[in-house]
Amino acid sequence: MSLETPEKIQILQRKLYRKAKNEPNYRFYQLYDKIYREDIVIYAYAQVKANEGAPGVDGEDFEEIEARGLAEWLRGIIQELRARTYKPKPVKRVWIDKPGGGQRPLGIPTVAS
Repeated sequence: MSLETPEKIQILQRKLYRKAKNEPNYRFYQLYDKIYREDIVIYAYAQVKANEGAPGVDGEDFEEIEARGLAEWLRGIIQELRARTYKPKPVKRVWIDKPGGGQRPLGIPTVAS
């Protein structure tokens, strides 16, 4: 499933892209405030959910999050990001079979990672 990026996010992406291309030595020191914008967090959640991945090390899946209240969960993530107290959880490691034999590692992050 493919999601269409909202126009406001596309505008931000284009501005950042143009700035980076026009000024290759420019350092983006003020991007953190863009990460916890509500529209960005909501869109990120939608992208993660569309990927239909398995639960990470915390065992939390989308149904559980939504049963407890998605809006409240998203507000919590935004508050942690804004306060800079957010800490991503470890990545769950699983091994998947390769077509030609053998296995390769796959990392499964938590929904909030």
